Amino acid sequence: MTGMPARLAIVLLACVLPVRALAQPVRIGSKQFTESVILGEIARLAARDAGVQAVHERELGGTRILWKALQQGDIDAYPEYTGTLTQELLHGVAADADIATLRARLKPLGIGITDSLGFDNTYAIGMRQDEATRLGIRRISDLRAHPSLRFGFSNEFMDRGDGWPGLRRAYALPQTKVSGLDHALSYRAVASGAVDAIDLYSTDAEIPYYHLRTLIDDQHYFPRYQAVFLYRLALERDEPAFVAALRHLADRIYEQAMRAMNAAVKLDGRRDSVVAADFLGTRIEAGRRGLWQRLRQRSVEHVELVAISLGLALALAIPLGIVAARRRRLGQLVIAATGVLQTVPSLAMFVFMIPLLGIGTWPAVAALFLYSLLPIVRNTHAGLVGIAPELMESAAALGLPQRVRLRRIELPLAMRSILAGIKTAAVINVGTATLAALIGAGGYGQPILTGIRLDSIPLILEGAIPAAVLALLVQGLFELVERWLTPRGLRLQPRQ
Repeated sequence: MTGMPARLAIVLLACVLPVRALAQPVRIGSKQFTESVILGEIARLAARDAGVQAVHERELGGTRILWKALQQGDIDAYPEYTGTLTQELLHGVAADADIATLRARLKPLGIGITDSLGFDNTYAIGMRQDEATRLGIRRISDLRAHPSLRFGFSNEFMDRGDGWPGLRRAYALPQTKVSGLDHALSYRAVASGAVDAIDLYSTDAEIPYYHLRTLIDDQHYFPRYQAVFLYRLALERDEPAFVAALRHLADRIYEQAMRAMNAAVKLDGRRDSVVAADFLGTRIEAGRRGLWQRLRQRSVEHVELVAISLGLALALAIPLGIVAARRRRLGQLVIAATGVLQTVPSLAMFVFMIPLLGIGTWPAVAALFLYSLLPIVRNTHAGLVGIAPELMESAAALGLPQRVRLRRIELPLAMRSILAGIKTAAVINVGTATLAALIGAGGYGQPILTGIRLDSIPLILEGAIPAAVLALLVQGLFELVERWLTPRGLRLQPRQ
């Protein structure tokens, strides 16, 4: 019986280890909002038309995730804004630094920058037109006279150097009811009256759609946010045609054009790749894959994440549980350490893995592996220490070696508890793995993120329903495994 958990881990790993392609196309990243995704698609199609194989890693998260991924070589390029570079990423650079200055600062980091794409997408503060008129608010400084207003800012804006902390200081704003929201959801919040003011991107299509007033930045707090592409300088040597394609996009995308593309995707429901192709005047690939094709791909990705992480956790957690049961003081430390890992917020755990493993499948696997440890360690420990003392005394009286007692008596008696821990870890992993899409690992979280961004309930359900079904299937599977691995004499017999 001692080999059974190890065999189970090996089977899980062998079934799902992916076969990776040897070719490495240029990898273009994008942030978690519509404009960034559209620009990523424009870059991908421009690269394709230049004869360069490129892939678009969509909706990888916020600024810091993309920046780290670019520095580590996990992506090769992504769209960015000059204000973000000066205020958030490059410390000690003047807020009004031009692109030549930024290019000089980025070069020692191995990063290049294109000229401006042609539009400026600055931050702004917005309110419903009717509410702003009623309160007589036209400028950001007018907010000082209304301390009871409720603000709902994007989570990134809440912590950025050019976001809420600096804005509050610059304008001496007294408001204390300030909440963090997903940017895509903040528009619905202000339209419904749940909040009174939100942060805007000046090219957002939702501004006229929701009849919002953009407040005048009368203190000139926000810098210019000219859209650019950042790329690894090594591409100038390895993929010069791709760099030339990016540079060719400079000064071609004007504010009205960008706002129209945002509206076409966010409000009209058009595919971002089609909108990008229309802008470039290029052909588009074959139509979007059908629901069942998408579901199959997402299912493979999701099961891969869960199975690999669970298999690795089995190989470590069960021995740790055995050690914890054998040595009580050490056991307390082991259970406490795995318990601490469980308290780390899921999103934070995924982000912590990026500096170590980059983005994609393996950092997600590492995070899920850590989350799987506690249920398995704790249940293995509980199962072993819960064995009746008289049974252990009988085994010792027979003169059985400790290793044989563990294999023949203790693990079979503790098997139900161990399998319950494995089942718990697996079900938790199915749900937590939906967050893996934030770092480019795919799975059912991808349509959920896209659905949130596009305010599309069907897309959200496209990921949420299969994730729930998979959790139920995993639970049922482990019920069968538990029955299979539990010795016949230890199975609970139904009452007659």
